Amino acid sequence: MKFLHIADVHLGATPDSNMPWGAQREQEIWSSFQNIVTICNEEKVDLLLIAGDLFHRQPLVRELKEVNYLLSKLNTARVIMMAGNHDFIGARSNYQGFEWNEKVHMFLNDTVDILQFDELGLEVYGLSYHTRDIMEPLYDAVKPEENERIHILLAHGGDERDIPLNRKKLQDSGFDYIALGHIHKPEIISERMAYSGSIEPIDKNELGEHGYILGEIIQNEKDKATTSIRFVNSTVRQYKRINLTVNQETTNGSLLDLAKEVIRTNGISHIYSFTILGVREETLHFNKDALKCLGNVLEVDDQSVPDYDFDALYRENADNMIGMFIQNIRENAKQDEIARKALYYGIEALLGAKN
Repeated sequence: MKFLHIADVHLGATPDSNMPWGAQREQEIWSSFQNIVTICNEEKVDLLLIAGDLFHRQPLVRELKEVNYLLSKLNTARVIMMAGNHDFIGARSNYQGFEWNEKVHMFLNDTVDILQFDELGLEVYGLSYHTRDIMEPLYDAVKPEENERIHILLAHGGDERDIPLNRKKLQDSGFDYIALGHIHKPEIISERMAYSGSIEPIDKNELGEHGYILGEIIQNEKDKATTSIRFVNSTVRQYKRINLTVNQETTNGSLLDLAKEVIRTNGISHIYSFTILGVREETLHFNKDALKCLGNVLEVDDQSVPDYDFDALYRENADNMIGMFIQNIRENAKQDEIARKALYYGIEALLGAKN
């Protein structure tokens, strides 16, 4: 039995809405979800597991209809899904009473239910969030029934406010696969348990690859199942944090060329946060706005320091606050990175005040 596991799609989210590329991001999330349907058909999977937060908020009826149409295009896969902490089933949730097509099966209760698929010899266990926060460890005591079927647990959580998880208990529970959601970074915990992560990154802290888990469960002759899984990167864009290292010879023009090469090498579609590091020429200030105009540059943090001649500065200012500051730092602070930064930043502030 082949399956594809996704979570935290967050349809309706608008990452970087204040940036020039922001308008594209919302549609890219929908396009990535549509691509998942295409992949399910290409791989001829039997199950599409959606481990919560399909939507970024309470879904509108028209959004449910769009998803229902996309899922109706599945050729072989049945869909098993749950509501997470973002799209929880509240009193007025449009999940209540919505008529999914025959391929879609959703957990609607806030206690563990079992969905059975006789033709696959399969039982899937799960529940849905009915409130934003659930602080009880609802999955810790869940165990599959003792029978010859394949057993899968669909679960959403992993922090103090959203169903804390005891990973050891889950791994020892006896499920053939545990499809986890809520944590946006993909993580294969074992061959039988994984976070798929979000299919598209939702904010700048979600670095690196995003996508889905593709897996297969094979029932052997002794009624024991063998599970194998792998993560597949499928994201349209990635957030990338890049350090740009400068020296006394770096100019605004050469820094711009360096950033251009970084973007060209890593990919122009990705979204970049640049940090400028190193020692720059004393009177130079880098043009951060010019870097932001290169493309999808979200932010630029200049942590470079000017190339001061501290001995000369001390001789020139031995009788004033600047000289006292240099002497105090040198005498009382270890020459580690923090002390060096304090020396550079302090002098920069004092010289600025003096001028």
